[in-house]
Amino acid sequence: MGTQKVTAPLIFAISIATIGSFQFGYNTGVINAPEMIIKDFLNYTLEERLEDPPSEVLLTSLWSLSVAIFSVGGMIGSFSVGLFVNRFGRRNSMLIVNLLAVAGGCLMGFCKIAESVEMLILGRLVIGLFCGLCTGFVPMYIGEVSPTDLRGAFGTLNQLGIVIGILVAQIFGLKVIMGTEELWPLLLGFTIIPAVLQSAALPFCPESPRFLLINRKEEESAREILQRLWGTQDVTQDIQEMKDESTRMAQEKQATVVELFRSRSYQQPIMISIMLQLSQQLSGINAVFYYSTGIFKDAGVQEPIYATIGAGVVNTIFTVVSLFLVERVGRRTLHMTGLGGMAVCSIFMTISLLLKDDYKWMSFVCIGAVLVFVAFFEIGPGPIPWFIVAELFSQGPRPAAMAVAGCSNWTSNFLVGLLFPSAAFYLGAYVFIIFTGFLIVFLVFTFFKVPETRGRTFEEITQAFEAQAREGNRAEKGPIVEMNSIQPMKETATV
Repeated sequence: MGTQKVTAPLIFAISIATIGSFQFGYNTGVINAPEMIIKDFLNYTLEERLEDPPSEVLLTSLWSLSVAIFSVGGMIGSFSVGLFVNRFGRRNSMLIVNLLAVAGGCLMGFCKIAESVEMLILGRLVIGLFCGLCTGFVPMYIGEVSPTDLRGAFGTLNQLGIVIGILVAQIFGLKVIMGTEELWPLLLGFTIIPAVLQSAALPFCPESPRFLLINRKEEESAREILQRLWGTQDVTQDIQEMKDESTRMAQEKQATVVELFRSRSYQQPIMISIMLQLSQQLSGINAVFYYSTGIFKDAGVQEPIYATIGAGVVNTIFTVVSLFLVERVGRRTLHMTGLGGMAVCSIFMTISLLLKDDYKWMSFVCIGAVLVFVAFFEIGPGPIPWFIVAELFSQGPRPAAMAVAGCSNWTSNFLVGLLFPSAAFYLGAYVFIIFTGFLIVFLVFTFFKVPETRGRTFEEITQAFEAQAREGNRAEKGPIVEMNSIQPMKETATV
């Protein structure tokens, strides 16, 4: 197909879609900065209502609920992706669910005026539901409108949207901007603005051509959209690939979530998808971000919030680095590099946290290890799990696969948020050794099981998994086909 040129309509469509990723990042990061102010609001509101000061346990429970209910919404939302995308299409689904963002933003924005703790918690649940849906819609839409040889680079833009969202939330949460007693409801309600902007722009973005041709049988519309998005008249090969996929889908049973685990040809890709999502959340990145302010404070930084923002900037820079590397180096190599680098950094973090009281300079080693840890995360485990799921499945099972992968991501995120404080309390600095163990397990798994999908069409990737399933059927305990047969034929298998 040659080198693909990047057209203005393609950039526009993908940029508007990544507003959904920005929303996910923003609402993940926004709750951290005003923690004390929101606890004061909970305290004051409950005192008015109960006529007695609420107990410390009740306050902490309500605060934890306000943070964690976002992930519960995310789990439900991510599991509902298939209900929307197959019925309304990819673009229209993104448009419809912005109603949730506006509703959630209003509930949180007005909770202080209404003196309602319930509105705050319900608002966090609704915005979580919205973000869970976005984590399915955005990578799927980007994967389906991008040309094969740019799919990885554009897929990384989903993660770039997330990290910019986190960074903006951290900056807006500063006391000099919106992190104040009066303005914190605006900080939480700000999420309405991107929702309105995206709703205004989405009607000018095309629907996914794969959805139009395969699900709606509208070949002409799909052809026109491909020609406009990719800036070339010759899209016959791509249309043919979609038609072949459509023919195969007609012969297959409808791929439900249960079918993904039952059918041999789906078992390997769904296992890989789940493990990659777990490798993102159990790598310890959330633990580092949730507690980076505390880590920097322990390390003796005067204004730890600025150090945390510094980590957010590193986050953003290295996501851009990954954007340029992913089509050159490949998904599998980058993911392994990221996991290996993070494992080394987590060992350094443990050592420096244990020794920082004895040696002053160990504080700087700790800060350095945190920043390099974040950099390695954004090279591989940050962006790759989101878009590789869309690459491992054909059109039929893709929505169900995105739902399962998204749900495992949100569930592990929820569990880390819930269990990390207790683990940190009991284990102290040794807590990061747990993450080192996870990182090594995921590194070994990636080495042996994850295929390279760079430069392969959806059809080629699916066929390789099917070939492997057939081989498995033929020899239940016999040798397994090399997963790296998915690589371009000229390369030798590296596993």
